[in-house]
Amino acid sequence: MIRLETILTPGRSLVNVPGGSKKRALEKVATLIADQVPELEMQDVFEKLVAREKLGSTGFGNGIAIPHCRLEGCSSPVSALLHLDAPIDYDAIDGAPVDLLFVLLVPVAATDAHLELLRQIASMLDRKDVRDRLRAAQSSEALFQVVLDVQNEH
Repeated sequence: MIRLETILTPGRSLVNVPGGSKKRALEKVATLIADQVPELEMQDVFEKLVAREKLGSTGFGNGIAIPHCRLEGCSSPVSALLHLDAPIDYDAIDGAPVDLLFVLLVPVAATDAHLELLRQIASMLDRKDVRDRLRAAQSSEALFQVVLDVQNEH
């Protein structure tokens, strides 16, 4: 099983990110990932995430969104975690604004392992205590550490 800490880094775990709008938040995600993963292009990441949102919002409720897509040039899963400075409208299923985005990019030839990653992220964010701990994190390191801690509880 792929563990989240192998695809997420402290550098891709950000707190107090200016959101503003769904589009701006996804631009921020794409820029962050392109800066950290040289083989991925910002515009590619952004367009694929936006295209995925058009199929249906990845806003899961409880202030959480899990933007995800398959991506050409992505050789292994890449993740990013953003806590926005203020909740944004995200067309989530419960109508609630979103302030936590857990992003997952996977290779085009995505496998069951990649679906398992999505399930891991969703079940982790389903827990109120985890959401509270993520929202309380004051730094990128602290945000990343919450994910590590939750992984190690199992």
